[in-house]
Amino acid sequence: MVIKLSNATLQDLPENVVRPTYDRSKLTPGIVHIGLGNFHRAHQSWYLHRLMQQGLALDWAIIGAGVRSYDAAMREKLLAQDCLTTLIELDPAGTSAEVVGSMIDYVPIEEGNGPLIDRMSQPDIRIVALTVTEGGYYIDPVTNSVDTNHPDIRHDAANPDTPRTAFGAMVAALKRRRDTGIAPFTGQCCDNLMGNGNILRQTVVSLARLSDPDLADWIDASCTFPNAMVDCIVPATGARERGFVAEFGIEDAAPVTHENFRQWVIEDNFCNGRPDWDKAGATFSDDVHSYETMKIRILNAGHQVISDPGEILSVETISGCMEHPLIGPFFRKVEAEEIAPYVEPVPGMTPEAYVELIDRRFSNPSIVDTSRRVAFDGSSRHTGFVLPILRDALAAGGPVAGLALVEALWARMCTGTREDGSTIEPNDPFWDDLKAVALEARDTPRAWLAMRQTYGDLADEPRFADAFESWLRIIYSDGTEAALRAYLAG
Repeated sequence: MVIKLSNATLQDLPENVVRPTYDRSKLTPGIVHIGLGNFHRAHQSWYLHRLMQQGLALDWAIIGAGVRSYDAAMREKLLAQDCLTTLIELDPAGTSAEVVGSMIDYVPIEEGNGPLIDRMSQPDIRIVALTVTEGGYYIDPVTNSVDTNHPDIRHDAANPDTPRTAFGAMVAALKRRRDTGIAPFTGQCCDNLMGNGNILRQTVVSLARLSDPDLADWIDASCTFPNAMVDCIVPATGARERGFVAEFGIEDAAPVTHENFRQWVIEDNFCNGRPDWDKAGATFSDDVHSYETMKIRILNAGHQVISDPGEILSVETISGCMEHPLIGPFFRKVEAEEIAPYVEPVPGMTPEAYVELIDRRFSNPSIVDTSRRVAFDGSSRHTGFVLPILRDALAAGGPVAGLALVEALWARMCTGTREDGSTIEPNDPFWDDLKAVALEARDTPRAWLAMRQTYGDLADEPRFADAFESWLRIIYSDGTEAALRAYLAG
């Protein structure tokens, strides 16, 4: 018997399913969260749910939101089951299920984002949080400032009352709050970005400045944007994941699977109050930067180290990449010799110990996280995760052969075909441009490095550029495995 998930059926769920013990009808909102993907529902939403299980933060419930037409499908699914989500924890020792109830509504999605602006303008909303992916903040990778020529930014600057972006909607709501004497909200970025709060501040304030400089000054002075490090591996949901939920006797249209690990380190910088997330396991720290540097450099850059060769060699999953006789050792050597040396320890964790932790997490066969998902949006992830390490390594005179090979493998992956001849479907917002340059780089490797929007002056660094060219020529002449063997033997 499978039970359709809803408020009315919570008490009918099997005894081995953890469910809300709090009265959801008594919850009141405090947070609007934009971007209701799997990660948010397995991470931030879970921390709040766990507070509510203690009888705390009952006035901080989440209102979901989106700004793109495709978000309407998720809204429909979640509203049909009272905004409940089943989380399936995939531990090698076994699976467990928990129903999270911290979200209570989902804003209608309309062109111009009127309903979202209205909801964020209300005084009960004290935090507006986002998970909109690393590449969703309209940052020019060369200047690290907002790309004011992007069509979305130009639209919102010209039409501040009917914006297209989440940031334009935040600006419009903050203007209403200022004009009506309502305190500002905190803007909370929950994406994998170094200094993510600083980046959110930059995008919101810069966008406001294009249409209303006085409002921009008020936002900059009155709002807070805490930095945070977020960590939990959350695969995409497919038939396999829905099958796990059915095995627990639950019909859930939008279930989420996740690993048995979470971490959330947050700068305590909230202008209008916050939940006590630390009572559910989060860490408030004045040194978020050290935590996020460790995570982004070792985990997120590590994902790029293995996902591109995985795609090229038709290794479908991240755990499969770690089991591969060349990709797994490639990960360990690059991490030990070219990444960990540029990471500082944090309380209770050395870089070397963190590499071992990530090795175990990536190797978890219960987590079917695909190479394709992890390789997505390389134009943002290589720029944000890998290249800063490369710059530090070059400055320190350290080895860069492995990082150069990582970039050569990305260039090879972007040709759109695997070594077995199968097609790699478009997997980047700039896929067509990347593919064209990647094909040119087959004969002229440095054409890839000429993408100044990605590499900047790194193309002028002989130690990196020479190694990149050498690796790409080996990949095309002898194959990816030959290049990996050569690196491992060096």
